Amino acid sequence: MSTAVATTARDAAYEYCADVTRRASSNFYWGFRLLTPERRRSLCAVYAFCRAADDIADEPGAARDPERLLARWRAELDAVYAGRPRHPIGVALADTIEHFPIEREHFEAVITGVETDLRRDRYETWDGDLAEYCRCVASAVGLIAIEIFGYQNPSARQYAVHLGLAFQLTNILRDVAEDGRRGRIYLPREDLGRFGCREDDVLAGHCTDAFRRVMAFECARAGEHYGRARFLLAEEDRPTLAPAEAMRLIYEQLLRRVMFRRYDVFGAKVRLTRPEKAALAMAAWARPHLTFLYRLTG
Repeated sequence: MSTAVATTARDAAYEYCADVTRRASSNFYWGFRLLTPERRRSLCAVYAFCRAADDIADEPGAARDPERLLARWRAELDAVYAGRPRHPIGVALADTIEHFPIEREHFEAVITGVETDLRRDRYETWDGDLAEYCRCVASAVGLIAIEIFGYQNPSARQYAVHLGLAFQLTNILRDVAEDGRRGRIYLPREDLGRFGCREDDVLAGHCTDAFRRVMAFECARAGEHYGRARFLLAEEDRPTLAPAEAMRLIYEQLLRRVMFRRYDVFGAKVRLTRPEKAALAMAAWARPHLTFLYRLTG
């Protein structure tokens, strides 16, 4: 294949991934907007891969075979790391791993997390159970993303792990009603039992006092992981990890909205408006740059 043809195929693959990202209207896209074009398109390739895998668990049609589809993505991941991708997402991903040192195990963790969704609809505990699921589907993505963002301090890796745990738990708390319609409850049974919350009430969308107590407990847990992430963010990494901080600000605000509703997540979905997301993304970008300016002028 000529260089010109290969370049055209690569650019088309990246555009395919960018289109997937745009159509998803993900909160993550606002963090992507703070990146250089090369880093942004690589993040779009990663997002498209994760989205394709996640959709297998979330939208399994009657005629679909989710295990077979996941096997195809595992095979595509093999092809990516062997330099022989076939799918447009794989083509973009293969180019991405040539530019950034992303370990394959993180992509494999994402697929493992999706497989968990296919097998399970309940979790017994947080430690070693739901937390491990969150590490697969979210912290692994964070560990991929920081390699593209760039960082200097090794603490960025634990920062990414805790952000992933907090993000996924925020999603779980916001989406209790949506997951319930699929017959899933991610809230750990141990915590439901601790506060006397019945699974049937969760599935039926009854915002009982017991349910509110469980939600308050889980919101505090998510807040703890956001706090750990903030503590772990090294000063020298604030400029390059501004996109991750944009996502943190957006997701923390979603968590506050859940709390402001007194944990009643059975009505309209908790969301932020586009202007709100844009403002938070700009705040994340401005903070490290303003600090730098203050030092120059101080």
